[in-house]
Amino acid sequence: MKRGGSVFNRVVMALVFLFLYAPVFLLIIFSFNAGNSNMVWKGFSLTWYSQLFHNRLIMQSVYITLLVSLLATLIATIAGTSAAIGFYSMRRRVRSPLMTVNNIPMMNADIVTGVSLCLLFVAFFAFWGNFASWFNSLGLFQLPVHLSMGFGTMLIAHITFNIPYVILSVGPKLRQMDKNLIDAAQDLGCTWMQAFWKVVLPEIKPGIVSGALTAFTMSIDDFVISYFTAGSSASTLAVTIYGMTKKKVNPQINAVSTLLFVTVLLLLAAVNIREARLEQRLEAQRRKS
Repeated sequence: MKRGGSVFNRVVMALVFLFLYAPVFLLIIFSFNAGNSNMVWKGFSLTWYSQLFHNRLIMQSVYITLLVSLLATLIATIAGTSAAIGFYSMRRRVRSPLMTVNNIPMMNADIVTGVSLCLLFVAFFAFWGNFASWFNSLGLFQLPVHLSMGFGTMLIAHITFNIPYVILSVGPKLRQMDKNLIDAAQDLGCTWMQAFWKVVLPEIKPGIVSGALTAFTMSIDDFVISYFTAGSSASTLAVTIYGMTKKKVNPQINAVSTLLFVTVLLLLAAVNIREARLEQRLEAQRRKS
């Protein structure tokens, strides 16, 4: 009975994985198709990858996507780590409701976050236009009156939804740290900043790296929030692909989607390998002690 149940569970698991990844594998296979069909195989070719790297629109979108993701990851990692340390130093009665507020953006629907940020930027631009018109009438110097959504608004939006992921990655590492380490370092002559760089930062470094990789993955994979906050002057790769699908489906979409899938897969593998190695080191240290 137990053996039959085990076989059934494996079959169900195989069917679930087939359902989830069959479309992705089909997309990857036809990205190497010599023809422009997603149904008929006409031979192996790298034609669509070659055309992809000569497509100015897609390459510009790739550049914007990587730039936004890297900048958002860097800023969100610094801000999220600082916020996590601030939460760690608070009392539990104060920290608990703030952590609940921090979790809301992750549980909230992306479309709600995107529309909310879009309305916020529109309201701010209207206020800025009135303020700039009044200020320019003073004759001191001229401020731009008309602002519009673009790269800057999209970057702010990505930073906003990345910070909570960094906080949740760094927070557990801070709670695992011995609270007496900072006091011991200061008793040995370290200033608070020296204690942070030499004691706290090495202890929470795995959480910071994990949070940064998660933020980068979420940022490079985002579509909905970018769609509502990018405006018409900037476009990420996901938004560009969405615009291309409105017309005839170009096989270059298969190629760029394959590269994006492989990139995210490598990032996830890097995170898992790093965590596995860290667990092995901790286990080795426990055995020695």
